[in-house]
Amino acid sequence: MGMEPSGRELLVVAIKGTFNIPQDGSEPQLMDELVPLVDADVYTGDPGFSAPLYEVDYAPYKARCDVLLNGSAYAPGGKPVKKMPVKLRVGRMVKEFDVIGDRVWQVSNMGYTQSFPQPFTVMPISYDRAFGGSDDKHPDKSKHSAYMPNTIGRGYHVNSSHELMHNTPLPNTEEHGKSVSLPAGHYRPMAFGVIARNWAPRYKLAGTYDQNWIDNIFPFLPADFNNDYYQAAPVDQQINFLQGNEVVELTNLTPQGRTIFRLPEIQIPVTFFLKKGDKEEKQAMADTLVLEPDLNRFTITWRTYLPLKKNMFEVSQVLAGNMSRAWWRARELGKTYYTSLKALSDSKRQEAAEAVE
Repeated sequence: MGMEPSGRELLVVAIKGTFNIPQDGSEPQLMDELVPLVDADVYTGDPGFSAPLYEVDYAPYKARCDVLLNGSAYAPGGKPVKKMPVKLRVGRMVKEFDVIGDRVWQVSNMGYTQSFPQPFTVMPISYDRAFGGSDDKHPDKSKHSAYMPNTIGRGYHVNSSHELMHNTPLPNTEEHGKSVSLPAGHYRPMAFGVIARNWAPRYKLAGTYDQNWIDNIFPFLPADFNNDYYQAAPVDQQINFLQGNEVVELTNLTPQGRTIFRLPEIQIPVTFFLKKGDKEEKQAMADTLVLEPDLNRFTITWRTYLPLKKNMFEVSQVLAGNMSRAWWRARELGKTYYTSLKALSDSKRQEAAEAVE
């Protein structure tokens, strides 16, 4: 179920497919083991203290497709490097940044500087390791601060004393040409994953929750709620709905160094059967792509919704996908459809066994 700011309820349908990432440029295939729909937000560690890994699949509405990637940077040829670029391309969308070995802030009487980066062959990419964080170690709580574009990252400090900042980690990702040099500077946190709901600028899209909302609007959404709040990806990773056949290019995001393939072209019609006998047909839109090169898989989530007049009991059945003419004929006649004589026989045996019990 979903809800509009007006209070109108929506019946939301989400369909997820899991596909392999082909290393030879062939067509992706549906995997035997499917990733289930996500019922609640998942984090890399404790919620609120780590980066979001997956977001719930039941957003009522998305205006664009979220392109997300959970993975790692791989040094070319497996030879250790201190710094290297990574790139993700999906259709016309291109995002790239630098990945750097582990470093720490070094603080002395002369000020602060950075240690030399350590060589690496594989480096996880996550907002846990991007610029940001919370500077909350000072005894005076009035001097605590958080970097709102990424409150759980690393490298951010407003208190640069030796005891609070020395030997604390710097981020492992940076924008091209914009190296992190100031602990309280403003830098884009660089990763390909989900933007947390309470990070800037996303949280501002959720609307205003003040005393007026508590007194007069709760439990409904505020009037200034913006549907863009449902977009989980950074703005530069939001694209038009997937149509299929888009080229995906992963550079230094797989051990092979460069992986290219095309997304599958799949249309999923959704039919809502109403209790009064009518039906409404909609086309589910592919609005979430999650690439996981380390697991050699990706998922696509298709979504559509039906605005309800009163409640979800107006709908007796929902069909996702295409069914045979025999299935439709059986439904028109009010009969049960069986895919084969064996399926019919198995059903009768089951009914007989339940009757004996």
